[in-house]
Amino acid sequence: MNEILRNKLDNLTTSPGIYQFKDKAGKIIYVGKAKNLRSRVKSYFTAKPTGPRLIRMISLISDLETIAVDSEVESLILEMNMIKELKPRYNVNLKDDKTYPYIVITKELFPRVFPTRKRRNDGSKYFGPYTDVGNMRQSLKLLRDIFMIRNCNLNLTQQSIENKKFKECLEYHIHKCEAPCIALVTAKKYNEMIKEIEKVLNGKTGTLINELEQRMADAAMDQRFEEAALIRNKIKSLEVYTSRQKVVSEDMLDKDVFGFVKEADEACAMILNIRDGKVIGKRHFYLDTVEDKSDSEILESVLFRYYSENNFIPDEIYLQNELVDQDAFSKWLHLKLEEKRKINFVIPQKGEKHKLISMVRTNAQYMLDELKLQRLKREFIPHSVTALKRDLRLTALPRRIECFDISHVQGTDTVASMVVFYDGKPRKNDYRKYKLQTILDEVGRPDDFASMREVIYRRYRHYAEKNIEEPVNIGTKILQEINPEVREDNSPSTQLNNEVFDETNNPPSTDLVTGEAGVTNTLPMPDLIVIDGGKGQLSSAVKVLTDLGIKSQNIIGLAKRLEEVFLPGMSDAQSIPKTSSGLKLLQRVRDEAHRFAITYHRQLRNKRTIHSELDDIKGIGEKTRQKLLTEFGSVDNIKQMVENNYDEFEKKAGKKVAERLKEAFSNKKEE
Repeated sequence: MNEILRNKLDNLTTSPGIYQFKDKAGKIIYVGKAKNLRSRVKSYFTAKPTGPRLIRMISLISDLETIAVDSEVESLILEMNMIKELKPRYNVNLKDDKTYPYIVITKELFPRVFPTRKRRNDGSKYFGPYTDVGNMRQSLKLLRDIFMIRNCNLNLTQQSIENKKFKECLEYHIHKCEAPCIALVTAKKYNEMIKEIEKVLNGKTGTLINELEQRMADAAMDQRFEEAALIRNKIKSLEVYTSRQKVVSEDMLDKDVFGFVKEADEACAMILNIRDGKVIGKRHFYLDTVEDKSDSEILESVLFRYYSENNFIPDEIYLQNELVDQDAFSKWLHLKLEEKRKINFVIPQKGEKHKLISMVRTNAQYMLDELKLQRLKREFIPHSVTALKRDLRLTALPRRIECFDISHVQGTDTVASMVVFYDGKPRKNDYRKYKLQTILDEVGRPDDFASMREVIYRRYRHYAEKNIEEPVNIGTKILQEINPEVREDNSPSTQLNNEVFDETNNPPSTDLVTGEAGVTNTLPMPDLIVIDGGKGQLSSAVKVLTDLGIKSQNIIGLAKRLEEVFLPGMSDAQSIPKTSSGLKLLQRVRDEAHRFAITYHRQLRNKRTIHSELDDIKGIGEKTRQKLLTEFGSVDNIKQMVENNYDEFEKKAGKKVAERLKEAFSNKKEE
């Protein structure tokens, strides 16, 4: 314990408040609350700590800060809000499913009701979240079938309605809306309907039905039979809706049942919502950093998070164990209530109430098991990957495989492709395509070996430059082997068949998919490189990797004709059973690289063959070119018009376009 920390401990107050423990870097690692700050904080350093996590936390404490407050309720609220915002390392961490939707009732003169996934502090009321999206949609459909809620986005203010800014829409004519936009319903009556909707969303459907039955009887007594019929239809729809809900309690009290299960450093908490004796919904939280936490601490974290995000507070709250600061929680919940009433915390030990707790804990166990199962699925390695490791006798699993292929037609539009498979599945975001120069051998034939050396160099050069002293000279050496005309000097660039490679910065845009320079070096090194070809292509790739200083890299060649697999330094093909799933994986990877290369080659070839002379004329854009070809049919017809009937051409094409074409065609003749 340092001197600063010792002095702060000696001067602590005895009032309630919160405390923050910090490490050497000043980062908050734990936030806690206390009725008496002095006794609570000192207990960490005087009592014997239990559990490895608590021992580790105490060893990291270098400083502390305290905030004194007036009451336990204030310390509770401040502690939980700070934990939620700062997420300290040694506090219980609740991993909420934030993508679940809510139903929101907006704070407007004529409120709207719609689903949303974002909570805003705008005074609106939020119901949910709904873990079952189908249940949420069913609830919304029920509301819109029974109640005439507006579904437009109009900004309905008193002034805009009085000024008759809006007109009624189709929803009014099909009796789905009462048209508040044209003042056919008052704000008071509309908001009475919104109150009924709130009761349905809060699960108080039974209470609402009783109120509607009384209103229906009153309307019939006053001979308002049309109004009574509308209320009767509402009651029937609500009864159908409630009949689908499971009855779990004979009394009509509203309850929330909390339960959780803990395994090692993880836990899952479940909340069951019971309204008027029927289950209307549930919610769960996953928690970590709970190994050294008491059951009370876990429950306190869950309770605060849940009720800070929900407006409705039930009559009874069932817990599987007592809370340390139960009085503080009770006072905090009373502050949230709009109407003052009693809230009971119940810790059942037997009977039907205890069965409810057991049911919730069972469901929480299912959710925790499901989380573990999903992790196992993410960590699952396909059999084809393990089979390939066995067949090739690799030292590590070939989880990431990169395969290269060359494509061209008699040396024109030469391209290369690189496809990536991870755990046996294509990862298309990592695919790359390379536009290569036409590389010919001594007798003028396409040289696939030189093309393979070029693409391997361009893909892996960045990893070598981190480990070699003179990357420019190494790059020059490799490029000279591809093309002897490359100059040898100390300048930062070398030239290869009119294509420039910047060896100290990122490569040119033609290296990569979509022309993004420098993307290559963002990809990790593969576990296995597959070269589409036989021993010649494999040897070319291995030589480039060796020159770059990349050693111990798993690389193979896969020949198309007999599906032979070649390893570096071996003259004979590797013996792999034809039925092996590892070989079939290699074939899928090779076929995908071939498809990707062929597709890119066809794109370049089509682009080249449909190129027009008009594309090379400055000032003639795409739209102008299309208009000219549509009007005159072909470039030859345009040339004839310019030469033989210029005045007529100028009238149709325009003066500026005609002048540019005439000048361009004249310059071409002179050349």
